[in-house]
Amino acid sequence: MKNIYPVFFTKTETVVLVEVPDLEILTEGKDMINAVEMARDAIELKCVSMEDDGIEIPLPSEIGSLDINSGTFAEEGVTVISWVDINSGEYRRKIDTRAVRKNVTIPGWLNYEAEHAGINVSRVLQEALMNVLNVKRSF
Repeated sequence: MKNIYPVFFTKTETVVLVEVPDLEILTEGKDMINAVEMARDAIELKCVSMEDDGIEIPLPSEIGSLDINSGTFAEEGVTVISWVDINSGEYRRKIDTRAVRKNVTIPGWLNYEAEHAGINVSRVLQEALMNVLNVKRSF
């Protein structure tokens, strides 16, 4: 599912507080960029959870119908409203922990050495890919 949701961003002295009124989500970010990322992640997680539980996902409100002065963090700082786009299908693929079979080709001599050293080639490939992509296993 792709959609956009209105989000309240309240800038304080130390963080940006985030509220997604349509989905009753509260989170925060260290700066505006991080706050948008946190909002997107929280919305996608909530929508995926609701889809999995067979719960109808609320449609996004129109920005004009929302009052920033009634937000949870209205008294904490300056609040603005912005749209945040989500894609629950992409989020599902990102968090998928199932093993995916990939065929790789390595020289026979290297396979021989790896087998005799007791090295798990699949694990080494995963670690190398995470290193090259500069990502960490998050689960």
